[in-house]
Amino acid sequence: MKTIHTATLAAALTAAVLMAVASQATAQTNPETQVVKPAAARSKPAVKVTKKKHAVSASHTNLRSAAKNVAAGIEAAEAALTPAELAIAERVQVGLMPCELGASITLIQDAKAPGYFDMQGKNFKYRMFPVMTSTGAIRLEDQKAGAVWLQLANKSMLMNQKLGIRMADECMSPAQVIVAEQMKLSPPPSLLDMPKTAMAAPAAEVLVAAPAKATR
Repeated sequence: MKTIHTATLAAALTAAVLMAVASQATAQTNPETQVVKPAAARSKPAVKVTKKKHAVSASHTNLRSAAKNVAAGIEAAEAALTPAELAIAERVQVGLMPCELGASITLIQDAKAPGYFDMQGKNFKYRMFPVMTSTGAIRLEDQKAGAVWLQLANKSMLMNQKLGIRMADECMSPAQVIVAEQMKLSPPPSLLDMPKTAMAAPAAEVLVAAPAKATR
């Protein structure tokens, strides 16, 4: 009987050992048991990333509001033009104006800021405002960029004082084209012609008077 009982205990112990080995092997080969802990560990950083995104979005919102405030301050400062400057702005030719060498310039008046103009051409944009001149020519400037726009009766030109170059010339609006054609048909007198006429009159008088004295 003892032999049978001992054999039974040995068989039970052997079965228990085999079951333990089998359970360990199953745990090592089953991928689901390996993913449980890393999945729980990975869930925590996801919350931190979300918090960072919320912080970044809040900072962008603050920057946008600050930029709007700065733009509003600039517009308020631009509104301070004198009546004389506003009168000059009313005489500015606007629209798309072709220039020499195939260039063109677009000048648009800002409806929100009376007296100010937005100028755009190839590779440049300027914010222009009128400036008083002693010659009566219409002059717009972008002092930050050094750009100067001079408008005459028959043409306009764009210069850059900082760069020391003329950026565009012979720019004409439809009204300036009409004036230019009229000046070609009947050109105005040149200032150089006036001294020649004034100097020719005394010389003629001397030539006429000299023979009269000789006949006597």
